[in-house]
Amino acid sequence: MATAAVCALSLGTPYVPPHRLPAALLDADDSLAGVVVAELRVPRLLLALVAGACLGAAGLVLQEALRNPLAVPEMLGVSSGAALGVAAPLVLAVSIPAAVQPLLAIGGAAFGGVLTLVAAGLGRSPSAVLLTGAAVAAALQAALLVLMVMADQLDLQLIYRYLLGSLSARTWDDLTGLWPWLLVAVPALVLCAPVLSVLRLGDEDAEALGVRAQRARFAALAIAVVLIAPVTAVCGPVAWVGFLAPHLARRLHPTGDAVAWLPWSAAWGAVVVAVADLPARLALAPVETPAGAWTALFGVPVGVALLRSRRRRPARPASRPSRGVRERGSGAAVSSIERRETR
Repeated sequence: MATAAVCALSLGTPYVPPHRLPAALLDADDSLAGVVVAELRVPRLLLALVAGACLGAAGLVLQEALRNPLAVPEMLGVSSGAALGVAAPLVLAVSIPAAVQPLLAIGGAAFGGVLTLVAAGLGRSPSAVLLTGAAVAAALQAALLVLMVMADQLDLQLIYRYLLGSLSARTWDDLTGLWPWLLVAVPALVLCAPVLSVLRLGDEDAEALGVRAQRARFAALAIAVVLIAPVTAVCGPVAWVGFLAPHLARRLHPTGDAVAWLPWSAAWGAVVVAVADLPARLALAPVETPAGAWTALFGVPVGVALLRSRRRRPARPASRPSRGVRERGSGAAVSSIERRETR
């Protein structure tokens, strides 16, 4: 992350050597390099880190809540719904203040997520939620294609760049608009992590231990929506970050649980987006390419390789709940869990 940050602040036109970065930041008003670093590169870097952390944490929440390593925002209708909420006013020529765009993204993401849960029986079956979410995402993407047919040439270019996920021309205003949503999402995320560890045991054992699986799954989706939607409103749907970051976190800590994986998944998501933004900005300079194209280009093969390596390793029994959680559950449920781990 440190290497990506130094490269993001130094490389480009003008080039600023790493040892001159502190002076450029202190003299931001007196030189061209200072203005470029302080007003363009620093907010873009911070936005990449924040967006990647949100997407990585949301991906882990979805995968743990649905007990499926393929559960990602792109396959549950959340990202597509948020993109539809932002793109529709642009195509329909509706004047929307910039401060309202996160609300439209959250509304679209909530619509896609709730539609998935309702169509899947309110989250009773994790596999049904995943399959139904893929169908809902396809339907929302079809609605986006209809809007793109209706758009003129200028709006079409903007929508294309937005749908691929881009950090181009982002400023401090875009970054500060994310903080109110993070103040809501981060505490809820911390409270949700221990419940995710219990959900990994299965719905029946989770119910026996005092966790209402259906409500917990619905709450996890709500937290994921609050994490994904504001980022999508600002950057667009940056693909496959929510898929790749949790797998990298599990690879580093194979014996952990959701509580241990959560900060690492957020950190890996930040690294993935920050690293992907470098070729997006520099590979075809002075033309910028969307960062989401690079995350998809490298994220898919790396994610598939991680899944294949995970399958080659012997299966590990589900992590046991904490002592306090076991004490709140019934003795029969604990005995069932212990027999499963023994087998």
